[in-house]
Amino acid sequence: MALTNTSSRFTLPHFFLVSNAIIWISAVIVMGIVSYFISESESYYVSNHAIYEEVISVLTVAFFLISFFLGKYPGYVLVFNIIFSYLWLVVVVFAAEDWSSDYASSLGHTVEAFSFIAFFFLFFNVVFDWHFGYRGHARTTSAV
Repeated sequence: MALTNTSSRFTLPHFFLVSNAIIWISAVIVMGIVSYFISESESYYVSNHAIYEEVISVLTVAFFLISFFLGKYPGYVLVFNIIFSYLWLVVVVFAAEDWSSDYASSLGHTVEAFSFIAFFFLFFNVVFDWHFGYRGHARTTSAV
């Protein structure tokens, strides 16, 4: 009994695994489309916003692969999720500013949609991590 309790304590909840996978897939899609926009800069207008979106999506792809293996307790990845949620919030704002017009291509709307999906799941990672880690379900330090 103690072995199953200990082993379940060292794994992330299923919500985090699914949520991190959705965030990673969304970041890969955003990275691919924005990379295409940058490579075809003669055909498409590339702003500084697109460069920011590319950098954040590349960082997310790299760091979220690591996040599948790090942070056995959800409380350890709370700061990580907070930082990336704010970065993706800015990506959502930039994407809405750049590609919300009627003249934007369908790829631009796709970047806007998947950047929102990444932000949405990052936000719920923060909420779930806060609730799971600080409401008594899992503590890494003693309570006074």
